[in-house]
Amino acid sequence: MNGRLANPMFLGVAAVVTLILVALSVSVVQETEQALILRYGEPVRKVNVYEPNEAFGTTGAGIAFRIPFVEQIQYIDKRVLNVQMERQEVLSTDKLRLQVDAFARFRITNPLQMYRSIRTEDALRTQLRTILGSSLRNELGKRSFATLLSPERGQVMENIQTALNVQARKYGAEIIDVRIKRADLPEGTPLESAFSRMRSERQQEATAIRAEGNKDAQVIRGQAEAESARIYAESYGKDPGFYDFYRAMQSYEQTFNRGDGEASVVLSPDSEYLRQFRGR
Repeated sequence: MNGRLANPMFLGVAAVVTLILVALSVSVVQETEQALILRYGEPVRKVNVYEPNEAFGTTGAGIAFRIPFVEQIQYIDKRVLNVQMERQEVLSTDKLRLQVDAFARFRITNPLQMYRSIRTEDALRTQLRTILGSSLRNELGKRSFATLLSPERGQVMENIQTALNVQARKYGAEIIDVRIKRADLPEGTPLESAFSRMRSERQQEATAIRAEGNKDAQVIRGQAEAESARIYAESYGKDPGFYDFYRAMQSYEQTFNRGDGEASVVLSPDSEYLRQFRGR
């Protein structure tokens, strides 16, 4: 036995076997990863699992030990991930076929539930992509095309995120954000027809607003003229002489101040029209 221990070849083989066993029993889990230790395919331990508001550098990342040939390790991303939805055709409430592009950002918050429900990240992405498309069609199917061009677009994305989150939690994931990148009409006749209809609707709306404004202006003008007549009447009652003088001055201004300097007015000095010039 001692001879074997002294044999360099035996020592070399033993060292190689030891290194292999150490390599199979020690794994490094990065800060950006979480891991599951599997024993014959069944999860037995979790390493560096995501926790809300955890500080970088104070997590459970580092060295993870496992039994060689008995336990395996599966790494799961801990960062915020993206899922890109393929372009979808959605029918709006105003019977327009919209070409919609959208994406969602998510994080795996429960790796054990994710592994037991769907196994891999790729399968989770595929499932979320399908759910995102379904949620988007359901929500946009309740809206008109004009909604996507208004501030209500934000509420639409919140509703889609809420519906998607309900399904994502079943797979141990959390939806952080949903964004509609584009919502366009197909090129050609449908697009031109929609623009023409939108232009006609805006013109009708502008005409109605203008008519309502004219109506309000006439009412205000009538009220102002009535108030003016009332004030004139009160003034006439208090001082008829001054009122007669004031109205005469207004008449002289309109008659003699033409502005072009070419008109001539010939009146007798005894004309009743010029009585205010003669004084009292």
